[in-house]
Amino acid sequence: MRTAKCVIASLALVLASATASVAQDPGWPRQLTNQGNTLVMYQPQVDDWKNFTELELRMAISLTPAGGRAAVGVMVLKGDTQVDNENQMVVITNLRTLSTHFPSLDPSDTERLDRLARTFLPPTVTVSLHRLVSCVPKKGSVPGVQLRNDPPAVLVSYKPAILLDVDGQPVRAPVQKTGLEYVVNTHWPLFFETSKSTYYLLAGEQWLQATDLQGPWSTAAKLPGDMKKLPKEEQWADLKNFIPPPHAKPGAVVPTVFYSTGPADIILFDGKPAYAPIPGTQLAYATNTSNYLFLYSPTNQYYYLTAGRWFSASSLGGPWTFATPNLPADFARIPPSSPAAQVLASVPGTEEAKDAVLMAQIPTTVVVNPAAAAAEAKVTYYGSPHFVLIGGTSMSYATNTVQKVIRVGDLYYLCLQGMWFVSASPQGPWQTAQSVPPLIYTIPPSSPMYNVTYVTQITTSDGYVQAGYTAGYTGAFVMGVAVGAVVAGGTGYYYPPYVAYPAYGYPVYHPYPATYGAEAYHNPATGAYGVSQTAYGPYGSATRTASYNPYTGTYARTASASTAYGSAKVGQAYNPYTGAYGATKQGSNAYSSWGSSVVTKGSQSAYAQHYTTAKGTTGSVQTSSGGKAAGETSAYGSTAAAKTSSGDKYADHDGNVYKNTGSGWEKDDNGSWNSVKSPTSTSSQQQAQEKSQSEAQKSQSQEMQQEKENRERGEQASQRSEEFRRSGGGGGFRGGRR
Repeated sequence: MRTAKCVIASLALVLASATASVAQDPGWPRQLTNQGNTLVMYQPQVDDWKNFTELELRMAISLTPAGGRAAVGVMVLKGDTQVDNENQMVVITNLRTLSTHFPSLDPSDTERLDRLARTFLPPTVTVSLHRLVSCVPKKGSVPGVQLRNDPPAVLVSYKPAILLDVDGQPVRAPVQKTGLEYVVNTHWPLFFETSKSTYYLLAGEQWLQATDLQGPWSTAAKLPGDMKKLPKEEQWADLKNFIPPPHAKPGAVVPTVFYSTGPADIILFDGKPAYAPIPGTQLAYATNTSNYLFLYSPTNQYYYLTAGRWFSASSLGGPWTFATPNLPADFARIPPSSPAAQVLASVPGTEEAKDAVLMAQIPTTVVVNPAAAAAEAKVTYYGSPHFVLIGGTSMSYATNTVQKVIRVGDLYYLCLQGMWFVSASPQGPWQTAQSVPPLIYTIPPSSPMYNVTYVTQITTSDGYVQAGYTAGYTGAFVMGVAVGAVVAGGTGYYYPPYVAYPAYGYPVYHPYPATYGAEAYHNPATGAYGVSQTAYGPYGSATRTASYNPYTGTYARTASASTAYGSAKVGQAYNPYTGAYGATKQGSNAYSSWGSSVVTKGSQSAYAQHYTTAKGTTGSVQTSSGGKAAGETSAYGSTAAAKTSSGDKYADHDGNVYKNTGSGWEKDDNGSWNSVKSPTSTSSQQQAQEKSQSEAQKSQSQEMQQEKENRERGEQASQRSEEFRRSGGGGGFRGGRR
């Protein structure tokens, strides 16, 4: 047993080391040295990324032999990729040089520098996922799903407010040995004193009271005596610091409470609405709100972005209509330097939207030992398993469990933490599925089981099982519209919750994914996915309660602060797949907590990324029961490359090298840099010839300009992603600031 624990601890250490190593992109250019020779590599330009596993790229280089002069050139490479979605990084491995080009050198020097350049080829190169995605050629059209886009109830407040959302009509249940009841179907701590017919709500750090859920609500200076008994029960232990009520902080404001039993959102201003014009457009954005709200002056129309969808209205009071397919063209003209530029990822047709759509298609994968994985699969039902038909199909799903169990013919399939299991009985025992029936992928968005259609599974040649999921599994879907595709959070359908009443204990509240209020979010600026629970307010609003991620099936006791476009959560989480507790934060993927828990319990799990040992040598990790992970670095690898300040250069498909001067483009010609511009001539033959050359140069300049914009966009997104990870959350814009 002690030996097994040591092996597990060693693997956990390598996992931690690998995460720290992978989560680095020192930027570009990068300089490598070898025996007096120096190679400067400029940011790769991508020609193709097949199945997100095989990369074809070219990069401009500057190679200086020991004691010689620098020569600029192009390396055309091919490599395999491993994507670390959690850290938003890509590791390129198994690099092969297909060709090199040194346009200014004669053949003999070219051959010599070709051999020298190949000696620098590092075994791995680490690149920010955002930088890579921005440079990947995008397809002309991307298939999207038909989501539901009915507007939620859009509420407006000019002072601090919260959305008290109850999932359908309120269901109350008694608190044992007290005169209290609590509202079961909400994430808010909401209690009812039966003797005085009064509700008590914990909003942030203060208690509010009202005789009706519709309000009015006021500060509760004193709580019912029975409230003191709540922290003694595990279900409400996290209320200990708020019973009795803490002293009010100076300047504390009683928030407005908006009550809703259906999909709703709040546009929350800090005082009277204030707007700032966006240069080069006829748009203005609201500066004193965390929401994404715009005013289009030609029509005096408001545009509001929530859950990746645009809605418009002639007044803030509504009515609101779905507007994503017909946004004014000025939205695509928002300058990247504008504080409002974050919304470009939700504007169909923009490069930012194309990047977000591509990222949503990149899978997160894991390879497992099927026997070890199956040993962890368990399902708990409240009573006997109960199944209902999935509309439009012959399949049915279990309603009285938090797990996603689907009956297909005589078999039962369980999708748990991004993996598929199968059994002849709804209770198990479960076996890791070798494959998934195609019928499952016909589940429509109108079903709460729809997100499992984004989880795939195959058996590898060595008998392991590889599972993978894309963003739809976590609630971010590619929505197709006539003018392009965008990423939207949630399907837009409302799924009534399941409330179970066991023989003993308290009722069980099982919510299904919601699009608004407690919405799924995708932050295209950071690539983060997660579920933002009910938390609204100009400065954020804390929710301290048990929560549930309906997409990945993870429970958590959390403290949260959210905006309409992101959230930060800290606390303890319980993963029903592994039965393990651990620290968590929103935005982590389904495999991360699952994988680390499996390691802790001795089951094997290899993430689809590379692992680096402390010595920096190529190696692998193998536990006693078959799990495996691999990774490599070297003295010339990306970990040894330092970012330089030698400017920025670009490679075209013909092996030429360009640089941007700020006022135009220059091309390397025989060791000197010449401006790319149209020449002048006199004869008609010369004019025709030079016109053809001019058009070719114009095309090259346009191509290089697009590459430049791609790099700038990727750099900005990469920086935002890093800020998001460091701060543990994200948000909208306020007063012109990120």
